[in-house]
Amino acid sequence: MRLRQTGIFASLFLQNGNICAAQSLFTCHLFFRSTLFLRVSFVAHRVPRYALLFCVLSILHGQWPAAFAGDYPGKPIRIIVPYPPGGFNDTLARTLGQKLDERWGQAVIVDNRPGGGTTIGTHLAAKSAPDGYTLLIVSFAFAVNPALYATLPYDSNKDFVPVVLAASTPNVLVVNPELPAKSVKQLIALARSKPGTLNYASAGNGSSNHLSMELFKSLTGIDAVHIPYKGSAPAVTDLIGGQVDVMFDNVPNVLPQVKASKLRALAVSTKERSPFIKELPTVAEAGVPGFDVSVWFGVVAPAGTPQPIIAKLNAEINAILKLPEIRQSFNNQGVETAGGTPAEFAALIAAQTTKWAKVIKDSGVKAE
Repeated sequence: MRLRQTGIFASLFLQNGNICAAQSLFTCHLFFRSTLFLRVSFVAHRVPRYALLFCVLSILHGQWPAAFAGDYPGKPIRIIVPYPPGGFNDTLARTLGQKLDERWGQAVIVDNRPGGGTTIGTHLAAKSAPDGYTLLIVSFAFAVNPALYATLPYDSNKDFVPVVLAASTPNVLVVNPELPAKSVKQLIALARSKPGTLNYASAGNGSSNHLSMELFKSLTGIDAVHIPYKGSAPAVTDLIGGQVDVMFDNVPNVLPQVKASKLRALAVSTKERSPFIKELPTVAEAGVPGFDVSVWFGVVAPAGTPQPIIAKLNAEINAILKLPEIRQSFNNQGVETAGGTPAEFAALIAAQTTKWAKVIKDSGVKAE
């Protein structure tokens, strides 16, 4: 393959943002050109050409040898968080960043880009070079937004590649202590006896607590009025004050209020009981079969990021999540560490996207 032909392939890679592949192709070309200089025999002329073709096909199919990631990372890594500082998405990014810095000796910068229901930060990540130096923290909204918004400036499925599922937590079904419902069945009976009078709070349209209640409504046939807030904190405040009757919310947001008897917890949203509130039944075992909602958090990278780099990131983050101090830190916030392979995380995202698309369609939920 001549230099001009190599340049054509490389330019195609560059047009698609694959800088690493372009650089690797030129390196491969120069190496085999040097072997041709020997001109030992007919085979010496031909074998390198077929070998170079193999290299090109390997790059195209993402099968570049593992040594490709040997010098990664060679510069600071940026983790984009499409939320403001302070929440668990931000905590996750800063925790991983600190540990990756310690293990690799390379700075990790957390870049908070909130707004647009996470679409601003997610779009920024989608446009970034797929070289392993830009990562994105994703959670529930990543699977919900494709159905929630009529159009998005990115494609969640095509523009990203999963790295790892990092953590998860259930939602808790909580009510104001004055509400005459001390179980899930009593809440359902109360709602059915007064259709349309019960109201529920959420952190906003399309949030996990909003869609948790929409799923609950669809499975139980109750009617309740949605009161959206701009975030969980004001919603919980009004629930404590009696301005709203009920809501689903993450364990970290409501557990302190439950322990202080300011809220009454009825059940957890996951299919298994939470280790943080073991005495609470699941919604499913409390009378709503098939109900299962988990709020999850993970890491993805721009599509086209070399597979060896994805594998290296996955291995390192899995190792970090197994550290006792990390497990304890997350548990103190009501969150369980996860882990696993990129393929397993991809399957979760696909299942979540399908599940919530149906709930959104059936309930008629729209973005704010």
